[in-house]
Amino acid sequence: MHTEFHLLAFSRYDNVRLLICICILFMYFLCILENVLVTIIVYLTSHLHTPMYFFLCNLTVLDVIYVSAVLPKLIVITITGNTSISRAGCFTQVFLYVFCIGTEFFLLVCMAYDRYVAICIPLHYMHIMNHKSTLILAAFCCNLGGFNAMMYALLISKLSFSSSHEINHFFCHMKSILQLSCSDTSTIRILITVDGIVLGFLPFTFILISYIYIISTILKLHSDLRRRKAYSSCSSHLTVVLLFCLTSLSLNMKSETKFSQEQDKILSMLYIAVTPTLNPLVYSLRNKDVLEAMKKRISAIKI
Repeated sequence: MHTEFHLLAFSRYDNVRLLICICILFMYFLCILENVLVTIIVYLTSHLHTPMYFFLCNLTVLDVIYVSAVLPKLIVITITGNTSISRAGCFTQVFLYVFCIGTEFFLLVCMAYDRYVAICIPLHYMHIMNHKSTLILAAFCCNLGGFNAMMYALLISKLSFSSSHEINHFFCHMKSILQLSCSDTSTIRILITVDGIVLGFLPFTFILISYIYIISTILKLHSDLRRRKAYSSCSSHLTVVLLFCLTSLSLNMKSETKFSQEQDKILSMLYIAVTPTLNPLVYSLRNKDVLEAMKKRISAIKI
């Protein structure tokens, strides 16, 4: 039984290895800095203690977790050339990645539901989205994501692998691991298909339906000020949803060919490093409440 795997990462681009390393290192630290900053701003600003920003803080924590599960190892591989990763380390990467991505999808649904209640039935908002229900929704998302990730971890831990133990990816990507297995992987592949529907298509459909109702309600508002405020509160979330879901769908729906493996690495990098880095920027630049809170904190530091 193999005790370790080897991540080929970007070995084909060895001539620009230093440039790749600098880019990955920059994105990693920028991602951590931005997400931690948004979390601190929300924590320190009392009027941001709402369900929407509670879910946002959960998203930032998950972004930090799964980025930290993948990029530091990739940075080490790029700098040292040591591509080995232990079997336990590989399966841990799978667990954390699946847990965070699955949980984020459901949190995005909760955020869409929060905006739907706030705009379409505002008189019932405080009753429906109270502190208890918000905590229950967040706990449900985490438990569902954890249960799903545990199923994957248990299933792949029982696989046997062929003599080849080189993973043609920069992290322990599920499909790349399955290509190395000499066991029957039909159960895991069925689970991946089911996950694509339950964790991908259904949440995305629910979010789209929610926004159809939200946009319809916004267009009916007579006050331009209320319309702009409603649009501002939704636009940042919708932008994050599109970034997250479109990269996820493009990654999981494309065909599996040798040529596509290099495309898969690029799409995965967008999904793992670029999207979590853009999310806090979207929330800070497109959201007046967060932007004003940041300005106040910066002004307070200067004084």
